[in-house]
Amino acid sequence: MGGSSGSLERAIAQLLIANGKLTRRLQAVSNLRHLTWSQVAVLARLDDGGPTTPADLARAEAVKPQSMSGTLSNMEEEGLVERTPDPNDGRQILFGLTDEGRETRRAVRVARHDWLRSAMAAMSEKDLQTIEKAVALLSKVADA
Repeated sequence: MGGSSGSLERAIAQLLIANGKLTRRLQAVSNLRHLTWSQVAVLARLDDGGPTTPADLARAEAVKPQSMSGTLSNMEEEGLVERTPDPNDGRQILFGLTDEGRETRRAVRVARHDWLRSAMAAMSEKDLQTIEKAVALLSKVADA
């Protein structure tokens, strides 16, 4: 079914290198506020999923609760997130985005999209179709 062991290993190495380069480039072009990768991830999670507990954020990001508490504390100082009591459990605190946090998330998304559009604009239709096929395959890998 699959290719040879050598082909598989080359594909893995090339994918990891390309993914690292793309991730670093997207981080560089969209990091207008010098946010950490964890802070950008928290902005995305809160924007997509709404207010949540620090423990749930830590689980979702596969980090220790202490690390997430530090990330949230820094983001709160920056005015990106705010804490509110959980309406269903008064012992819990929820963190959600502030207006500034939502705007920062939007700016990050726009910067990434604009850079990708610029980088890909000169590609041929065939290359763009190849990228679409590769993305579909990578999605399968991610979902495995």
